[in-house]
Amino acid sequence: MNFLQKYNEWINSKVINEEIKNELILINDNKEKEDRFYKDLEFGTGGLRGVIGAGTNRMNVYTVSKATQGYAQYLSNHFENPSVAIAYDSRNMSREFAKATALTFVANNIKVYLFEDLRPTPMLSFTVRELKCQGGVVITASHNPKQYNGYKVYGQDGGQITDETAKEVIGYINNLDIFADVKTVSEEEAISKGLLKYIGEDVDKVYIEKVKSLSLRKELIKEKAKDLNIIYTPIHGSGLMPIRRVLTELGFENLNIVKEQEKPDGNFPTASYPNPEDKSVFNIALDMARESNPDIIFGTDPDCDRIGVVVKDNTGEYKVLTGNQTGMLLAHYMLKSLSDRNELPKNSAVIKTIVTTEGVRKIVESFGAELIDTLTGFKYIGEKIKEFEETNSNSFIFGLEESYGYLAGTFVRDKDAVIAAMLITEMALYYKEEGLTLYEALVKLYEEYGFTQEELISIELQGKEGQEKIANCLDTLRKDKLTEVNGVKVAKAFDYKLSEEITYTLDKNIDNCNQAEAQESVTAINLPTSNVLKYILEDDSWFVVRPSGTEPKMKVYLSVVGSSLNDSEEKLNNFKNAVMDKINDILG
Repeated sequence: MNFLQKYNEWINSKVINEEIKNELILINDNKEKEDRFYKDLEFGTGGLRGVIGAGTNRMNVYTVSKATQGYAQYLSNHFENPSVAIAYDSRNMSREFAKATALTFVANNIKVYLFEDLRPTPMLSFTVRELKCQGGVVITASHNPKQYNGYKVYGQDGGQITDETAKEVIGYINNLDIFADVKTVSEEEAISKGLLKYIGEDVDKVYIEKVKSLSLRKELIKEKAKDLNIIYTPIHGSGLMPIRRVLTELGFENLNIVKEQEKPDGNFPTASYPNPEDKSVFNIALDMARESNPDIIFGTDPDCDRIGVVVKDNTGEYKVLTGNQTGMLLAHYMLKSLSDRNELPKNSAVIKTIVTTEGVRKIVESFGAELIDTLTGFKYIGEKIKEFEETNSNSFIFGLEESYGYLAGTFVRDKDAVIAAMLITEMALYYKEEGLTLYEALVKLYEEYGFTQEELISIELQGKEGQEKIANCLDTLRKDKLTEVNGVKVAKAFDYKLSEEITYTLDKNIDNCNQAEAQESVTAINLPTSNVLKYILEDDSWFVVRPSGTEPKMKVYLSVVGSSLNDSEEKLNNFKNAVMDKINDILG
C-alpha cells in the first residue's frame, strides 16, 4: 500500500475522529502526505518519537495505541498477570497519550499504575522496580522541539528495553492493523475492573529518600548547604517538584527558580529547543545571575533525565559546561569521595558510551576502577548494570553519556537529572569549601589527566530524502575506507554495523603510506550491531558518525587531545573543519 492509499484509508476510516480527518483533508501538498504516510513510526534508541499529528509516521493516539497493543501482547506472552507503570511529562498531548496507553493495556487485562500528574522519566524507571511491574511506558520526547512527542518502553528491570526485546515487540506491532486489532476500554470501565490505579505521593516519598541517600558529603551539607547560592530552571518541564524537594530537604535553602520557566508548558514559550545542551535556554537564568551572583546554575530538560550546568570561568564570566565536562567532574568527585571514605569497592566500574569523552578514562583508572564502553543510548548502560548484578562481576559507581545524561545508584536504570542535580550541587559546595569554582576544578582535572576537547555536530536532514542521504553517507564512508584526516593517519576504524574493529599497522618508513600499504588486523566487536562508524587517529583524536535514533539528524562526534586548553581548542577547530569537509562532500 503506497502513501496515498494509506492517506485515503485514514480519511475514510470509521475509527478516525473528525479532528484528525480534518487535519488530513487540509493537506494539499503530496510531499507532506508522503512524509506522514510513507512508513510507520519506528522504534529508535529511545522508542517511538516523532512529530505530533495525523498519519502513520506521526505521534497520535492511534500510533501510540498500536504500539501499546504490540507491547501488551509481548507482556501477556511472557508473564502471567503482568502489570505496567506509566508516566508522562509536560509536552503537548502527553497526558492524552498516557491515558490512551493505559486504556489499551487494561483492554488486554494488564494492570496499570498511572501517575496522577507529570513526573520525570527516571521516576518511571524507579516505579517499575518499586511496584514490581513487568513493564513501563513514559510519554516524552525528551529534549526535542515542541512539535515532537514520544513513547519510551521499559522492561521489568526498570531499564529501557534493549535490542532483542525491542525486536520482538516490533514484530508484534508490525503484525497489527492500526484500526481492527487495537483494543481499548473507557476509563470508567478500567477503574471499575480494578485494573487502573492512579499513583503519586506514596511513590514520590520513597524515590526522594533514595535520591537523598546517595549524598556523599552529608556532614558538609548539614553544616554548609545554606551557604550555596543556586539558580535552577526546569525549562517548563517535570523536574521542579523532585529537584526542589530533594535540595530543600537536604538543607539547600538558597535555591532560586527561574520563574519564567517554572510552570510546565508544552509550547516551551521561552525555549524553542528545550534542551540544556542549547546555551540559549539559560539566557533568563544568566540575567538573574547578574543580580544574585550564584555559585552554580543548572537546568533540566522536559522529562528531567538530562541536566546542563553553568559555572563561572577564571575570568568571572559564566560558561556552559559540555556534557563531557560535567561527566568528568562527576566521575572524579564520586570516585574521590568514595575513596576518601574507604568505601570504593575493588571491582568498581564506570560506564560510558562510545561517543563520550576519553578524558574520563585516566580519571577512572587512577582510582583502580574499570571504564566500560557501550553503544550510544543509556539503555545499554542500564543493561550493563543488570549484567553486573547477575554475574557479580563489577560494582556500578557511575554512568555517563556526552548528551548530558548521568546516573549513580542502581534503584533507577536510566539517566536521572534529579540524582545528578543533587550530586552536582553537593560537588559545587565541596569545591567552594576548597576555594574553587567548578570551572577551576575542571581545569585542575585537565592539568592532571590531559586536555581533551570534544564537539558534537548535528546535521538536520528532514523527510524520506533526508533519511536516504544519511544512509548513503554512512555507506559511502564504509565503502571508501579513510586513509587520513587533516594529515594524520587513521590507526583504528570501528564498524559497529559489521561488528568489526580494524587496526592498521602503518609502515613509518613509507612516505604518504596509504591503507593498501598497511597491515590490517580485524577483530570482532562484542556489542550489539548499530549503524555507527568510529575512527581513531594516530594522535588520539577521533570522530564518530551515526544517524540519530530520535531525530531526523546525522550526528558527528569529534574529539582531540592537546597540550593546553588553547592548544586543544585550536586542534579541535582544525579537526572539525577537516572532518566536516569530508562529510559535506558526501552529502553534496
